[in-house]
Amino acid sequence: MHRIALAGAAAACLSLGAGIGYAAKENGAGVAAFKGKPAKDGAYAALAEAEKLSGDGSWELIGVGRVYYLSGDKEKGQALLDRVLNSKKVASSDWQRIGDVYAEAGENARAEELYQKVLAADAKDDTGQAEIGAFYIRTGQRDKGEELFAKALGRKPNENWHYVRAAEALLNVRPK
Repeated sequence: MHRIALAGAAAACLSLGAGIGYAAKENGAGVAAFKGKPAKDGAYAALAEAEKLSGDGSWELIGVGRVYYLSGDKEKGQALLDRVLNSKKVASSDWQRIGDVYAEAGENARAEELYQKVLAADAKDDTGQAEIGAFYIRTGQRDKGEELFAKALGRKPNENWHYVRAAEALLNVRPK
């Protein structure tokens, strides 16, 4: 009986050690990736780590691509955004998030192109309508924006966030 328990404990330790080794291999580098480095070098090291950890996650890749794109490395950022746009699993929420990147960059025509895809994909998406409506108001197309808010509020007249998005746009406060 003692041998069986000892063998079981040894097997458990071996499995635990292998699991810890695998987890360590899969975890990020931690603060060591950027600690003490000049800001730009640290940022690029953090982005490289984030990209590695993103795998095929579209929101994660968009997040990394956004930082590259908006910080001036549009080529690297666009490559990551294209990776999402060209995937077989691209969703309307991906189009909207990438459109948001373009809007932040002041590239309103590119943003609008993707926002139109979002609206065409789901005519009943009141949240998308409100967020895109806010974009239109912010870019001087108030009638278009209010039309989208009318649709969104027609579906959900008590949705707090639709009113918040309208107020943000009208006061030119960027959404968080």
